[in-house]
Amino acid sequence: MAYKMPAQKYSGQIQEVTIGSDLKLGGESVLPFYSFDGDMGNKPVIGMEIWDIIPESWPEGVLNTFKDVADDPVKWAKYCEEKYNPDFICIKFEGANPDGLDKSPEECAEVAKKLAENVKVPLVIAGCQNNEKNAKVFTKVAEALPDKNYVFLSAVESNYKEVGAAVGMAYGNIVAAESSVDLNLAKQLNILVTQLGIKPEKMVMDPGCAAVGYGFEYVVTTMDRIRLAALQQSDTTLQIPMILPVSFESWKVKESIAPEEEMPEWGSQEDRGIAMEISTAVGVLGSGANAVILRHPRSVEVVRNFISEMTE
Repeated sequence: MAYKMPAQKYSGQIQEVTIGSDLKLGGESVLPFYSFDGDMGNKPVIGMEIWDIIPESWPEGVLNTFKDVADDPVKWAKYCEEKYNPDFICIKFEGANPDGLDKSPEECAEVAKKLAENVKVPLVIAGCQNNEKNAKVFTKVAEALPDKNYVFLSAVESNYKEVGAAVGMAYGNIVAAESSVDLNLAKQLNILVTQLGIKPEKMVMDPGCAAVGYGFEYVVTTMDRIRLAALQQSDTTLQIPMILPVSFESWKVKESIAPEEEMPEWGSQEDRGIAMEISTAVGVLGSGANAVILRHPRSVEVVRNFISEMTE
């Protein structure tokens, strides 16, 4: 008698969310890459990170890759789109930081509008390190880009009402609910956002991210628990696609930023950063991420190949 491999069937399914006009996330009814158990839904996607200002804090090797275009977000986005073919562009409005250039929400909205007019792929809108300022920026950007189905990363506990009302309710875009590496916090924030009137098909979630070696085990185990609750227990509040801003975390740890002259035994600084980014991305994809944001072109290439090989 021929052996028939048993399949693990789940009663739950991840909500499908469309970014832009046709970039679909989610839809799976199995654990990540478990094609032998059932429907894997849509393939995970990759976005590339750009800034609205020259990212002088980036390691030299990464900055040099974009040195000819980093002074203009539109040129930078088009360069990434044409040369590296990401599924989406993530524009991070670091220039809005009150401790930095403190650009106005109106200035940010103008940049976002130009990007939307000049690139073909969807946008993910990210803010700075100030949640209060982010709420104001997101409101103005959403107003400038109504009904685009762009993702706004992120609504947190301190500003979800303002962000959700503007981004999701008034201007028809997608709200990303960001929590701090805890299943219960993720669930609570998802509930709060939906209570505002945001529909699940207009939501994604960021359960929190960290670089490998920096509490990363908490990230992946939290993601595993979220996916099991969504699929095994049919918890509808957690049946939301996950987007992880990998580059935000992996390029700020010491292994990625320590100069070679300070740590010669660690080898090439650029290679270290790429390795951290790839390792982190692969880890969160294996735990259920439906989208990852990356910075270095080499990381994009390797992670794209990983996704292709795992979904064939």
